[in-house]
Amino acid sequence: MSQTISPTTGRAYGLARVTRVWRRSRATVYRHRAAAAAETPRPARRGPVGACSDAALVEYIRAQILGSRLHGEGYRKIWARLRHAGIRTSARRVRRLMGQHGLLAPHRVGRPEQRAHDGTITTTAVDAMWGTDMTETVTVKEGRARVFVAVDHCSGECVGNHAARSGNRFEALEPVRQGVLRHFGGIEKNAAKGLSLRHDHGSNYMSGDFQDEITFFGIESSPSFVRQPEGNGVAERFIRTLKENFLWVHTFDTIEDLRRGLQDFVAHYNATWLVARHGYRTPNQVRAEQRSLAQCPPANLPLAA
Repeated sequence: MSQTISPTTGRAYGLARVTRVWRRSRATVYRHRAAAAAETPRPARRGPVGACSDAALVEYIRAQILGSRLHGEGYRKIWARLRHAGIRTSARRVRRLMGQHGLLAPHRVGRPEQRAHDGTITTTAVDAMWGTDMTETVTVKEGRARVFVAVDHCSGECVGNHAARSGNRFEALEPVRQGVLRHFGGIEKNAAKGLSLRHDHGSNYMSGDFQDEITFFGIESSPSFVRQPEGNGVAERFIRTLKENFLWVHTFDTIEDLRRGLQDFVAHYNATWLVARHGYRTPNQVRAEQRSLAQCPPANLPLAA
C-alpha cells in the first residue's frame, strides 16, 4: 500500500502516512521485513566449489591443526599447509570455514573445551578461603597509588586493606598480615593453618617472598586459572564496589590520606553492606553468627519415644 501512487498528487503514499492512518507501528513493519529477508536464502558463491566440499575441507583443516605441534597459527598458514598437502583452495574460503567452526586462532588458543572449575568459588564458612587483589588510583600530590585488599569468600568481609606507592610483593602481603592478625590471633608460624588464599598470576603474588610468607602462616596458595578472572571473582567484585563508592568519588591529596580513608570505608562496608546470599545480612553479622554457632553448638536432644 505504501508504494501505491496517489491519483491526486501522483506520488507514492509512503510508509509513514500509511502506518499513521492505519494506526500501526513502523517498527513492527520493519521487524517483519527483516525476518522475511533473513529467511530468504543467500545466493551461493559463483564459480567452482574447489578440490572438495566444505565438510571435507573442514576435516582437512582440523587435521592440519591437530597434526601440528605449534599453536596459534592463523588461517593463512593453515591455507599454506593445505597447499603443501596438495589441497588447493582459496585463503578466503579457509578463513570462512575456520570462522564458522570456531577454528580461528583467537578462538582456539587458551580456550579449554571444559571449564576448569564448577563455577562456585564461595565457601560455607568464614576463614576457609580469602581472595586478594590490587587496583590503582591517583593522588593529587604523590601521583599513582596502589590499593590492596583481602576479602573473605564466605561473608564478603574485607579482612585487610592497604595503600602504597609501590605494588611490590611486600606491599601485597600487608592485607593478608592484617587479616591473620585480626582473625587468627597473631603473626606466627602456622597461625592460619587451613586457610586458602585465592590470587591471580601477578608477579607480586607469584613471587618467592609472597609465597614463602603465606606458607609460613600455614596458608595454602590457590591461584586462579589462567584467563579466567572469575576464579578471583570475590575480590574483583569487592574492588568494583570500592571503586564505585570510594575511589572514583573522592579525591586524595596524599597516599596517607588515601590509607586513612580506605580504613574508614572498609569499616563502614563491613558493618553496613548487605550480602544477598546470606539473607541480606552484613559481613560482620555473618561472622558473628558463625562464631556464636561455633562456640555454642546445638545440643543433641533425645528422640521421642
